[in-house]
Amino acid sequence: MKPFKVAILGCGTVGGGVAKILLEECKRVAERAGRTIEIASIVDLFPSQSAQRHGIDPAYYCGGGKELTPREAARYIRDILSDESIDLVVETIGGTSPEIVALAHDALRHKKHLVTANKALLAEHGKAIFITAAEQKRALGYEAAVCAAIPIIKAINECFTGDEILSLSGIMNGTSNYILSQMEAEQRGYPDALKEAQERGYAEADPSLDVNGGDAGHKLTILLRIIFGLDIGSDDLQIQGIESITGDDFEFANEMDCSIKLICYAKREKESVFATVRPMMVKRGNLLSRINGATNAVQLRNKYAQQSTLIGQGAGSLETGSAIVSDIVFIARYGDKAIRNPALYAYQLKSFDELVFPYNVTFETANVPGITGIVTTAIGKYEINIDTVSHNRYHASNAVFSIVTMPCTHRQIANAVEEIKNRHPSSLLAEPKIIPILA
Repeated sequence: MKPFKVAILGCGTVGGGVAKILLEECKRVAERAGRTIEIASIVDLFPSQSAQRHGIDPAYYCGGGKELTPREAARYIRDILSDESIDLVVETIGGTSPEIVALAHDALRHKKHLVTANKALLAEHGKAIFITAAEQKRALGYEAAVCAAIPIIKAINECFTGDEILSLSGIMNGTSNYILSQMEAEQRGYPDALKEAQERGYAEADPSLDVNGGDAGHKLTILLRIIFGLDIGSDDLQIQGIESITGDDFEFANEMDCSIKLICYAKREKESVFATVRPMMVKRGNLLSRINGATNAVQLRNKYAQQSTLIGQGAGSLETGSAIVSDIVFIARYGDKAIRNPALYAYQLKSFDELVFPYNVTFETANVPGITGIVTTAIGKYEINIDTVSHNRYHASNAVFSIVTMPCTHRQIANAVEEIKNRHPSSLLAEPKIIPILA
């Protein structure tokens, strides 16, 4: 059988990991694919840096190893797409610019299989790209786009095809998980924990997409498409980040035998799917509460297989590269049958505010007599049963306390808060913090 030829577009952290694995593991990869897999060419603006960093022969790079201008790189990419001997393109440039979106479609239309780790691209433009792949009868591999080394896509597409996934919950952003782990273990404030994460390379100089939940939202959007067939973008999700989490929140969580994690959550009830990304207080009995550092984990609850948990590294050059190589091997062996494109179903995405959940609600109030009674009375009016009320924590003349509810909807709590604001406008000194509790 003729060699299966691969071109790598973008050879930075992830693309370099792909090239390194393909070159170092060429014999094992060939055995698993049933044919030799060869790197036909690599396009990168700074090939000498890439080659030195990853230990790659400069001869693999377009341009003979010299630096390329964007125009030169674009010309080499066009040559690769027109080369009928190249079977597959690995897109590790990243981003969602019009040029990158066009590149994904063009690769497929030139009869190349496409493998990418670009979660934002698939979250925002996945429907159209999947359609192009199906029309061109080419495989679209994207295992690396969700949690890198964790084979969650293959688990869903291959391992649970005889089952029905009812819900998922997961830690899908290593940066936020590292920060929260440091806040809990070292009792650090958010700014200090973020600074350490940046110093240790777990957070970017601009960490916004990680800490505001956007990165996790992209990953959840992809999973919602392949599990529940939802045709949505990440803008359709209710997303909250970790920036407002404080030491008080961890103290309240500890009182309930919980940790705090940024959780990607989705659950189907009949024809509705409820989904969100937000901090949750996770009970210690749940394995997710003990996933610390930059590690990722995804739990699936199935109709027949019950609960399954996948744990691993969610980022890194070789970790992400291994997921991309896995897709390359599958495609080399099985062609367009290697990756199953998601079907669309009639399920509707509903507001997470309507899903019944237990909550921890933290109030900061003026330190005046009867304030706890005012709050609990309003909560009771909206048919919310109270589990526990914490002791007050005092900050100067302010009181901070939390109320743990029995299962109710976020909307019920929001209505109770509005009741307090309307009847006692000076009592609340900050917007109450409403955090779901995941058992």
